Amino acid sequence: MKIVPARHWGQWLVAVILTAAVGFLGTMVLSSPNVAWSSIPLYLFDGTILEGIKLTILFTVLSMVISVIAGAVLAMMRLSSNPVINGFACLYVWFFRGTPLLVQIIFWFNIQLFIPSIDIGPLHVETNAIITAFVAALLALSLDEAAYMAEIMRGGLLAVDDGQREAAVALGYTPSQTMLRIIFPQALRVIIPPIGNQTISMLKTTSLVSVVAAQDLLTRAQNIYAKNFLIIELLIVASIWYLVMTTVASILQYLIERRLGRATNEAPVIWRTVQRLLRAEGSKG
Repeated sequence: MKIVPARHWGQWLVAVILTAAVGFLGTMVLSSPNVAWSSIPLYLFDGTILEGIKLTILFTVLSMVISVIAGAVLAMMRLSSNPVINGFACLYVWFFRGTPLLVQIIFWFNIQLFIPSIDIGPLHVETNAIITAFVAALLALSLDEAAYMAEIMRGGLLAVDDGQREAAVALGYTPSQTMLRIIFPQALRVIIPPIGNQTISMLKTTSLVSVVAAQDLLTRAQNIYAKNFLIIELLIVASIWYLVMTTVASILQYLIERRLGRATNEAPVIWRTVQRLLRAEGSKG
């Protein structure tokens, strides 16, 4: 009996329509006389653009490091039985997830309007000297992202079975040892993928700091096209670099997830500890 696979004519029709639409739009863009395509390679490796890329990466790395640390602390506070600590963490997450990041960036940049100086005893410091455009952007990015990291961390910690905690207590582990050696390593498998997604998102979100002229990639591109009026060309250059950075970040995320995935079939940490203890007792007997 000859098996004839079903022909999905509807899917092929949709594929043809999509191909034609993309080809038509691509032809329109590439044939546009208003885009100086020859200018794009000239600015792709321009020194000003490269400096903006470095600052964009710096914003991403620093804000993610700060937000992960702050998010871990906030997640612990959310899981606390103390109503004051838990309430503070809930309020923080509610506030920063509920206000637009762009508003936060502008707020920190203009904080000197109502706090013109910081006075601690004889110490007098102008706020503008501390909260520069870079610091304002970094504060906004980090504090906003910390709220999302707190929920990601809390979800990962709650994903670990309660039996792991109970077994750790039975073996004499302290709460800190239980968290660092038993709970957190297992929660990493749940936490790492969304952290990777947030990092990729942060690479693009840093473009918002251009509103305070923080000299990131988009700000540098805007500064250039404000002089030569090659608006579309410079935006294409910035888009190409954003695509390159997010692609590299996506590859790194995939490699990390694959490395963690190799351990999914391994016995839980606490069970391996129990097995070692049982073998030790058997050897003594």
